Amino acid sequence: MKFKFRLAYYLFGLFIGIYFVVYFLGAKAKSRGVEFCYLPNCRVLQDLRKKPLDITPEADQQLHQGWVNLDDIKKTLEYGDVDFSQSNKAYKKGKIYVIEGKNAKNEEITITMINYPSKAVLEKVEKN
Repeated sequence: MKFKFRLAYYLFGLFIGIYFVVYFLGAKAKSRGVEFCYLPNCRVLQDLRKKPLDITPEADQQLHQGWVNLDDIKKTLEYGDVDFSQSNKAYKKGKIYVIEGKNAKNEEITITMINYPSKAVLEKVEKN
């Protein structure tokens, strides 16, 4: 058999194999809620999203002002950027994380979270 036919058979089989792996394993991962996070930013945000959220009175006061709401906080915890120069420091028996994101009006916001082993606490919300 000529080389070009062997190469064609090989590539055809390779594409079929890749399709099945992506289709079946991708669907299995999505149905189980599996998220692959290898970068530090993604891992921190995933850890904060998994835990129950408590809100301090100061942050609750800022949420009631109307320029930011809880959906903005949740989207920041999903798509935000962790400022590691100010984060991952011991604070009140937990670790503090400063996360930058945007609200629904596309304004820059900064949220400060305290990460405890069993919960995450929204310390404050600031408009930049």
